[in-house]
Amino acid sequence: MCIVGLTGGIATGKSTVAAVLRELGVTVIDADVVAREVVEPDRPAWQDIVAYFGPAILRPDRTIDRRQLGRLIFDDPEKRAALNRITHPRVIERMRELQADAVRQQGATGLVVLDVPLLFEAGMTGMVDEVWVVTARPETQLQRLMERDGLSVAEARQRIAAQMPLAQKAAQADRVIENDGPVEATRAAVGRLVAETLELVKSQKSKVKS
Repeated sequence: MCIVGLTGGIATGKSTVAAVLRELGVTVIDADVVAREVVEPDRPAWQDIVAYFGPAILRPDRTIDRRQLGRLIFDDPEKRAALNRITHPRVIERMRELQADAVRQQGATGLVVLDVPLLFEAGMTGMVDEVWVVTARPETQLQRLMERDGLSVAEARQRIAAQMPLAQKAAQADRVIENDGPVEATRAAVGRLVAETLELVKSQKSKVKS
C-alpha cells in the first residue's frame, strides 16, 4: 500500500491531475470536499466559526459564505490562523477516517491519494508515504489564475504570493508533476507515475513475503 499526498500551488492544475488519477481508478480523497463537510450547519467547526466571525458570514440557508469568509481572512493573518485552528484538526481527523476506510478496501498493493492543497502548511506530510507536487511555470500559473478567477495581474500575483512558494514545495516532493502542456501530456505523465508506483508497491510486498 502506498499513501500519496498530492499538492501544488494555486492554478498549477492539481485538480486536473486529481481528475486523471480518478480516471485511472485511483482512490482520491479530496481535502476541499472534507473541509466543506466539516463546516456544514450546526457541526462543531461551523459553530466555532460563527462564534468567532459572527453570523454575517452566513448565507440565508445558514451555510458559510466561503467567498466572504475568504475576503475576511485574506489580508488578516490572525483571522486566517484562527480559521485554521478551527478547521484543520477536524479536517485531518476526517481525512484519517476516510484514509483508513480506503486502505481496508484497497488491500496491501493499492494506491490511495490524499488531495491536500495545504499538505505542508497543515503539517499533514506525516500521513503519507510520498509527496507529489504539481507545478507550472510562473507565467502559466499567473495566466491561468487570471482567466479562471477574473483577476487583474496585481490581484493574481497577490494570491500567489500569499501561498507557500511553489519552488519550496517542489524541493520537498518525492515526485514533481510538471503541468504546463496539454492535458494529454499530463495524463500520460500521471499514468506512468501511477504504474511505476503500483509496480514498486507490488515488488516491495513480494520482498516481504520472501
